[in-house]
Amino acid sequence: MADSFWTLIPPVLAIIMVLLTRRVLLSLGVGIIASAFFIANFQIVDSLSLVYHAFKNVFIKDGGLNTWNIYIILFILILGVITTFVGMMGGTRAFGDFMIRRVKTRKGAQLMTMVLGIALFIDDYFNSLTVGQVARPITDKHKISRAKLAYIVDSTAAPVCVVAPISSWGAYIIGLIGFVFSTHHITSYTELGAFLQMIPMNFYVWAALGVVLVIAIRQADFGPMKNHEEHAMKTGEVTSPNSAKRAETDQHSSSKLGQVMDLILPIFILFIATIGFIYWTGLQALEGQEKDLITIFGEADVAKALLYGGISAIIVSFLFFFKHVNQDELTRHDFVEGVKRGIKSMLPAVAILIFAWAISDLIDQLGTGEYLADVVKNANMSFTLLPFIIFIMAGFIAFSTGTSWGAFALLLPIAGQIAVATNPEHILPMLAAVLAGAVFGDHCSPISDTTILSATGSSCHHIDHVMTQLPYALVAAGIAGTGYLVLGLTKSVSVGLITVLVGLIIFYVTLRKPIGYSSS
Repeated sequence: MADSFWTLIPPVLAIIMVLLTRRVLLSLGVGIIASAFFIANFQIVDSLSLVYHAFKNVFIKDGGLNTWNIYIILFILILGVITTFVGMMGGTRAFGDFMIRRVKTRKGAQLMTMVLGIALFIDDYFNSLTVGQVARPITDKHKISRAKLAYIVDSTAAPVCVVAPISSWGAYIIGLIGFVFSTHHITSYTELGAFLQMIPMNFYVWAALGVVLVIAIRQADFGPMKNHEEHAMKTGEVTSPNSAKRAETDQHSSSKLGQVMDLILPIFILFIATIGFIYWTGLQALEGQEKDLITIFGEADVAKALLYGGISAIIVSFLFFFKHVNQDELTRHDFVEGVKRGIKSMLPAVAILIFAWAISDLIDQLGTGEYLADVVKNANMSFTLLPFIIFIMAGFIAFSTGTSWGAFALLLPIAGQIAVATNPEHILPMLAAVLAGAVFGDHCSPISDTTILSATGSSCHHIDHVMTQLPYALVAAGIAGTGYLVLGLTKSVSVGLITVLVGLIIFYVTLRKPIGYSSS
């Protein structure tokens, strides 16, 4: 059953169930069980053993703790506590009041969120969880739906990280490029030089950012997002009617003396400390070896850095909290309740993430990605269609497996091999098409950790985020795919980029603002 189209059934089943039932854990659970049955040839005992080990591997792997996953979970819980404490101290309200006087329109609030997402390019997890927390007070004030916030956050996380050389993504990709070049004895480019040259060739990044910009400027929406935005503007409720009961139901103590610094300083410490610890863990890993900034970021333990950065920020939050206790605005009982409430607020996201990691483990064993990669490898096509085909295939792999990094690892070597076999001059556009397609698939996938964390950081229902973002991501993919078709026909990156720009202009012109929409 391996190495056949049957390997597609479990992940596709899980994704279809997520979209149809909107019950994420149930759908992922069905996908996990189906994957185990397929791997074990429908032997019940062996299948149950595979399910057990998939969940076990989330926490314990290769005889030791799976520190990456554990650190990410702890960071998410810490961020929930920080967010709760900032709200209790009045920092969220004060920051919202401060920004509402400066960001006076819905357009401005969306553009501010986009700029903030682009600026925090260091890591997609950090971006996804932090930008939504900072921007949420402003978008709430302007009656921007949480679904729209999550879409902007997600669209400026992975799509920005994939073209940032000084980031966890950039370092990982540069390492894979180096492997491809050494395998095929390519010496005409350096790894970093090739990465930089590929930035303009990553058409999905520019299409995705362009769609966000057009949506914000035009203040017009379509598909499920339109319903969420209309509901937010008419009622002031930024969550959908189905998820509104779940959100914002906890009323808790809030200090009347809250200041902007109660929010800004913990987030600033989180940002600076995380970057510092990324650098430090990279230096530790390279002890006694040659060091440069790219290599340091490539060897860094990002999960550990996020945890240490989170601990630094939560300590600052605690110190600020007890300042309010001393001012008799809050109590020590509020401290305990704040910790409980902060952890509780993140438990649904943690549960979804654990299930997503488990199904990713089983899908990896099932060989879904390898099967799809072989399809690309064995497709004897001319260069004219190859960038487009690779873009689509990388998207489908990342969508099915929930990981763009896995798609990078599978397809970058294959794309390099195909390019060398046809024309080595085409290797950079081929590699860029892999990066673009993988980010597109990751952007759409309901089992992607970045999708889950973007919804979490924005306090948006996970399925609301998936369903509202999907049409916009498909528009961006359509524009990018057209760019790759033109690139294949003309063999010109510039003409391909111009095609993307023309596509965005057409999208801008044809997107009409519905009656009743307002930029205020």
